[in-house]
Amino acid sequence: MAERLGGWLHVAETIQLHAAQSAIEAAGTAAARRPPRTGPAALHAALSAELDRVRAVLARSITTAPAHKPDPNDLDTEFALYHQRLGDQQRRMEMSIDALREHVRQQLAQSTPAMAQLAATDAVMDGFFGGREQRLLSTLPAFLKARFAALRREAAQAREPDAPDTPDDLRWLQTFAAEFEQTLLAELDLRLQPVTGLIEALAHEH
Repeated sequence: MAERLGGWLHVAETIQLHAAQSAIEAAGTAAARRPPRTGPAALHAALSAELDRVRAVLARSITTAPAHKPDPNDLDTEFALYHQRLGDQQRRMEMSIDALREHVRQQLAQSTPAMAQLAATDAVMDGFFGGREQRLLSTLPAFLKARFAALRREAAQAREPDAPDTPDDLRWLQTFAAEFEQTLLAELDLRLQPVTGLIEALAHEH
């Protein structure tokens, strides 16, 4: 994993990453000069509850599909609606999870020296790799559009020649809707991994 991440860094960024080590060490030194506001166990419980709350709210938003009856005579519009929904969900996830991650960092910075250093490290790594993650996630609409077209084409090939689309023939669209939902839930898990790791680290702090 470290090798793959290292491949994303240019020479200048590698130098900056090396220079950031002093700032990370300083964060631990500063934390050592003051007593933690909250013990690791209590902080772990509080932040875990906040993580669960954010995850539940975002998952519910993803799985609550808007009331909509597909128009078999205007299937191009169907994907446009999914594209809009995808953008809305991605923005909602980004705003909520970024805010949670920053909150967790702030709390860890007020905890033990090791946790303060971890928070500082996460901030540095987010600066280096966050943009690249967003660019990778921005390719998702094209992937889903290709999947939509493939399912639609397979359904058309299975019908009798010249047979029109009917609501009963739109089972492929139901398949796409399920895959769309699972894709967003997978993205949610991906976006939550860094903050989940920060919180889980508290469970091993004494």
